[in-house]
Amino acid sequence: MKRKRIVIMGFMGSMPIAGVIWQHIHYIVGLQRLGHEVFFIEDSARLPYNPETFEVTDEFDYAAKVLACLARDFDFKNRWAYCARYLPGNPTAGLPLKKIRQLYREADAILNVCGTQEFNNDLLVSDRILYVESDPGVEQIKIDKGVKSTMEYLRGHRALFTFGENVGTKSFPVPTHGFKWLATRQPVVTGFWKTKRSPASAPVFTSVANWSTSGLKDISWRGERYLWSKSREFLRFVSAPAKAGETFELATNIKDSKTRTKFQRNGWRLRCPLQMSVDYWLYRDYIQRSKGEFTVAKDQYVRLNTGWFSDRSACYLAAGRPVITQETGFTKNYGGKAGLLSFRSVGEIVDAVEEVNRDYANHSRAAYDIAREFFEAEKVLKSILDRAGI
Repeated sequence: MKRKRIVIMGFMGSMPIAGVIWQHIHYIVGLQRLGHEVFFIEDSARLPYNPETFEVTDEFDYAAKVLACLARDFDFKNRWAYCARYLPGNPTAGLPLKKIRQLYREADAILNVCGTQEFNNDLLVSDRILYVESDPGVEQIKIDKGVKSTMEYLRGHRALFTFGENVGTKSFPVPTHGFKWLATRQPVVTGFWKTKRSPASAPVFTSVANWSTSGLKDISWRGERYLWSKSREFLRFVSAPAKAGETFELATNIKDSKTRTKFQRNGWRLRCPLQMSVDYWLYRDYIQRSKGEFTVAKDQYVRLNTGWFSDRSACYLAAGRPVITQETGFTKNYGGKAGLLSFRSVGEIVDAVEEVNRDYANHSRAAYDIAREFFEAEKVLKSILDRAGI
């Protein structure tokens, strides 16, 4: 493939928590391994979050420090920028605004990762912006409801990609109204996660999650409310570890004492996620030390049968850690057998746990093989560029 100049746009500076960081790093490193010249540009009017002070302010020193550290660790030093569009004069860290504008004019492709990048006059000089949607459902519903701002924004992209692999098919209930959605999935540099060590002594199934994010992207459609939070789904399956005779560990931030007690009485071990959220190497270590992952999916992904799959779960697979996760329609495309098992009921969770424990070595190998076949960054990203005509 001819070497291209590619810009990744996202929010790992303004939301520098480990899961978000790894999601972006896989794009940067995967494209570098394809031989491309890759830049990371964060150019937003969003105020940044500092996870050490828990503050959202107009100061971007912490964001700049994180991006500089990542650039050293993952070989994009001198190829990153943070532009504070919310301040007069649009001050930057890393590359100057003049260089950012030049990149927008000259880049062969600009990937709008997670679809979080708002447009500005500098960016709109490019006709090679690719939308990569990680949260399917909301934008498709907005289109069906005739939200003009959403349709105009999406039309500003050269191509639309989505983790909702069933979007645009008969398996997905929301009409697409002529918008062409191309199925993709989270790219993972499997070499970052592969480990020869066995899980830690007395390993358990784990996961990491924000407890309640409802309200951020909750949406009503055809008389029903679709939630963007995992909390309701976890509560639906709260009895799973007790019935499976296993301990499940969840690194999350449940504040309500009654809810915490309910989980603990059903065989859950609750862990504070704060330390690993600010240390992306500790986050990786946590996944590698786990027996596997048990998790649920957001209400929207499940009831709309999106075919979505978690970027975090893909990292578990790459570490050779089997995944037991809620069905969203993804088994139409991969998984459902050794290494990656889906469920719709507590009984199916019990069966999946028994199956993994019966032959853990086989499920561990199968998990890694699934990551290599379906999520390897170079395969996923080459497919995106090829289908976008880059």
